[in-house]
Amino acid sequence: MVRQWQAVHPWLNTGPMEVIGRINRCAALLQQAEDAPLRRAGLSRPEFDLLGALRRTGHELTPGELARETFSSGAAVTKRLKSLTGRALVERRGDTRDRRVAHLRLTDAGRDLVDRILPEQLAYETAVLATLAPGEQGELAALLGDLLGTLEGRMSALRS
Repeated sequence: MVRQWQAVHPWLNTGPMEVIGRINRCAALLQQAEDAPLRRAGLSRPEFDLLGALRRTGHELTPGELARETFSSGAAVTKRLKSLTGRALVERRGDTRDRRVAHLRLTDAGRDLVDRILPEQLAYETAVLATLAPGEQGELAALLGDLLGTLEGRMSALRS
């Protein structure tokens, strides 16, 4: 694709297209794989992210806090919470001072599920990245972290 664009517009720098295109293609392939351990447990990646946020913070969160923690929209969190509460993995507690506020926490079953799946998921992700040496993985993580920080800063500035 880059070579084709260079043939059509040889004066254009297609370097950014190579980076962004590869990031997008990796993301698409990872989504197609659907995280095998999660799929076996009947969870989507976004559902696992919500459960994981509740587990790793170690305390109750509101739906808004979960949205910020998982970089999800409020509507997406609401939809996922409906499924997870219906499966008795998350429970909701009303606020004593404000009926509009809900506090969410993992049930024992939710905590057990996260604790059981996490090692399997990490082994799966390790296998996905196995072609990269540990140092390369660290370098890639740092570079992507820098890019993510820049993008998040731009996005929050655009929202202001």
